[in-house]
Amino acid sequence: MLIERDAEGRNVMKKVMMSVGLILGLLALGALSLQVGVAQENEYGALLKVLPNSKHQLADGIRQATKATDVPISAKFELDDNGKLSLSVYTAEKGLASDAENNVLKELSGSPESAQWSPEVEVFKDAEHLKRSAEQQTLMALSTFSLLDIIARAEKEQRGRVFSVTPAVRDRKPEFVVLVADRNKVNELVYDIMTGKAVKH
Repeated sequence: MLIERDAEGRNVMKKVMMSVGLILGLLALGALSLQVGVAQENEYGALLKVLPNSKHQLADGIRQATKATDVPISAKFELDDNGKLSLSVYTAEKGLASDAENNVLKELSGSPESAQWSPEVEVFKDAEHLKRSAEQQTLMALSTFSLLDIIARAEKEQRGRVFSVTPAVRDRKPEFVVLVADRNKVNELVYDIMTGKAVKH
């Protein structure tokens, strides 16, 4: 009888410990979610508040920036130096066949809050922008997919508004990184540059 009670006690204690472990795990998960939410609020909070003011989708700006040999290599909604909403599309003027050193890398940016998007054009000459744009052009040259192709895939898979699409190297792998605003939340979708398939991180 004593042995049975001891065994019973151990089983109860084991269940209690499992329950405590489960509760601690849920609390940790909740804290992590809160940290992610706070980080997103700090990074994108101001942008998400004014993003609905745009009369244009990101894809609209990309289509407009695609002229003659110009090829868009990344695009995003952002806040300009005055804290105003801006739609920015980065292009390689001579296309993807010309190497970055002999290309003209530039940014088209302007307010998307009017019926007509009338961007100003800046040709990059500073090292920081040239390096970033050269990398993006090189990555786009590796892919058979355009930014519009990737945006179309993201819109099928994720509710919300695409506000950034960028080719990048992460974990030594070339990828398209897409950011989608869904109300006050930002979702990140990643696609392999070579295959266009979704990548899970």
